[in-house]
Amino acid sequence: MRLITHNMLKCHVKNCDNPDKQFPLRFKGAELEQVEAERNDEFLVRMIPRLDWRALLVTAKELGIELPENIPEDPENDDAFLQALHTAILETHVKEGSMVCNGCNHEYKITKGIPNMLLAEHEI
Repeated sequence: MRLITHNMLKCHVKNCDNPDKQFPLRFKGAELEQVEAERNDEFLVRMIPRLDWRALLVTAKELGIELPENIPEDPENDDAFLQALHTAILETHVKEGSMVCNGCNHEYKITKGIPNMLLAEHEI
């Protein structure tokens, strides 16, 4: 699972104790893999407004990935920023582990890079 995907996932448990803490999900026991991908600057620039930058920073720090604290004013002309963003959201894959809700501690398993976001009937 790429971090771009993680940046769009939140807990959907019906009785989550604190809805304000449903996003971002924190990783637990994450096994990371770097998978080289072709860089597309146009795609990266278009994705910036769709990303929750604060959540991406929290996740990146949790996983030991370096990203700048702020998005530059002119990101399309900042090669170092685009490379860091590309590496973080498109080349960093979580292969195994789980994601945990900070509100209710529900755990979503990740197996072979695929997150299981299905809930039991009593959680819906």
